[in-house]
Amino acid sequence: MKLGVICDGISRDLSHAIDVMDEFDLEYAELQFVGDAEVGDHTATEVGEINRLLRDRGKPVSCLSRHIFAGMTSANVPGDVLHIMHMDALRRVIEMAHVVGSPLVRIMTPKKEQILWGSHGAERWNVAHGAWDAMLPLIAPAIDVARDAGVMLVVETGNGTMVNSNYSARRLIDELDAKDILKVLWDPANNCWCHELAYPDGYNQVKDGYLGHIHIKDVLVDTPRAFLTIKQMGEGQLGSLFKPMAEALRADKYEEVISFESVYHSGDGDFEAGFRQCIQMFKELFG
Repeated sequence: MKLGVICDGISRDLSHAIDVMDEFDLEYAELQFVGDAEVGDHTATEVGEINRLLRDRGKPVSCLSRHIFAGMTSANVPGDVLHIMHMDALRRVIEMAHVVGSPLVRIMTPKKEQILWGSHGAERWNVAHGAWDAMLPLIAPAIDVARDAGVMLVVETGNGTMVNSNYSARRLIDELDAKDILKVLWDPANNCWCHELAYPDGYNQVKDGYLGHIHIKDVLVDTPRAFLTIKQMGEGQLGSLFKPMAEALRADKYEEVISFESVYHSGDGDFEAGFRQCIQMFKELFG
């Protein structure tokens, strides 16, 4: 399988991040923050420099990952100030994707309402009425922009976003009739927060043509206490599931990139050291 890393998890100094990638024979660079800016906020000159660096070092880009639509709520509507800002950012990221050759651009979804659907009384007393339906017209224009630009979008399963499971990601794609241009960016660790079992449950939701990209990290969630711990890979609640996940991906001939998300440190704040503690297991499992 194709392996890579979200580069700023090692360092926002892209040259140094690539040095570390070379050290561990990781091929694909996922870009989120480079230097002082998020993708989509770099000047044309800076984008050109990023592109030359990546090409000179032989690092194809797997995905450009900006937090598009993150922070919006069900109170937002298409065409309001915040929505226009996010759509403008999307267009800038797509322009960068064309320059650096990224096949994917990530989007997120608005802030999570906890109960979206229900029955036997919940539909009256507990459901956040209209929250899901209000999101759809916020995302729909992004689908049109991506189709016109010939760039695939991936929607990440986030911790605190409306799409926080593979089930909800697939439902979004189906309701927008967008399977041709929108895929799931599966982050099984994020999905732990809503207690979607990564394998087989989560995987089975997306294996039939919905899966476009994967982020891997390990976590321990304590939802009642609203507390999240990033764990060294293999020591969190996904530890026993990584192997069957990898075996299923191989069996189903998954051909896209799996990015290691380097967000672990041992308590000293050193994320590069945390990367070095985890990366060998990542490669052994998914390589």
